[in-house]
Amino acid sequence: MSFLDFHFFSESLALTCSAHVILPQATTRQIGMTSGKQRERYPTLYLLHGLSDDHTIWTRRTSIERYASERNIAVVMPAVARSFYQDMASGPKYWTFLSEELPALCQHYFPLSDAREDTFAAGLSMGGYGALRLGLARPEKFAAVASLSGALDLARRLREVDKPFARIDRKEWTGIIGPDLKAPADSNLWLLASKVGASPEPRPAIYLSCGTEDELLSESRTFRQHLDTLGLPLTYSEGPGAHEWGYWDAQIQRVLEWLPLRQS
Repeated sequence: MSFLDFHFFSESLALTCSAHVILPQATTRQIGMTSGKQRERYPTLYLLHGLSDDHTIWTRRTSIERYASERNIAVVMPAVARSFYQDMASGPKYWTFLSEELPALCQHYFPLSDAREDTFAAGLSMGGYGALRLGLARPEKFAAVASLSGALDLARRLREVDKPFARIDRKEWTGIIGPDLKAPADSNLWLLASKVGASPEPRPAIYLSCGTEDELLSESRTFRQHLDTLGLPLTYSEGPGAHEWGYWDAQIQRVLEWLPLRQS
C-alpha cells in the first residue's frame, strides 16, 4: 500500500486543504502486508472523521492501511473541521466539497473508479452522519454507506442546543446552520431516507452499528426502525462497546468485509 498526504486547493472551500489517501500497490516483497491484484481503477472508501478529529485520525487510531490492503481498496480521508458536513451558513461549503468536489479531484489525480458500484462511504459519530447523508442524498453515486456510532439526529441536536450536554453550543450551530437553527431538508437523514424509499432509483446498502454502552445508541435504533419501515437494504449491528476507538477499530474491519466489492 502507498500512503499520500494530499494537499490541494478547493474551489468550494476557497482554501488549500488536506486529505490522507491510501492506495493499493501490487507488490511481491513487502513483508507483513497483503497485496491485491493491480487494477486500472480501484474501488474507493471515503472514510469520515468525527466532531473533535481531523483527516489524520483513522490512520492514528486504527490499522486502516492494513485492513484496506486485505481488500484491495483505496481509502480517502478528508478534513471538514467541525462543520457537521454542512455547507455552513457562516463558513466554508463543506457538503459541496465532500459530495461533489473531492470525489472529482481524487478521481482526477489517482487511479480511482468513478463507477457507483465501486464507491462507498463510512464514518464515526459526526462522520457516521456524513456517510449516511452521502448515500441517501447521492444514491446515484454511492453503492454502500456505513455509520459507526453515528450522530444521526440533526434535528434533535438543534432542538437541544441550549442543554448542558450539547457538544456544539448555540453560537457554533448558528455558524453552521444559521440563526433560525433549522436544517434544510437535504440535511435530515429521516427525510432523505423517505425520499430514497419512495424512488425507483438505486438504493445504497446501509450498515448501522453502535455500542450498547454508547450514549448515541438510541439514534441508531430509531433510525434502524425508520429504515426497516421503508424497506431499505440494511445491515444492523450492536454489541458491547462505548464511544471509543477499540469499538471503531473492530467495526471498520467488519465494514470492509461487508462492502459489496466487485471482483477485478
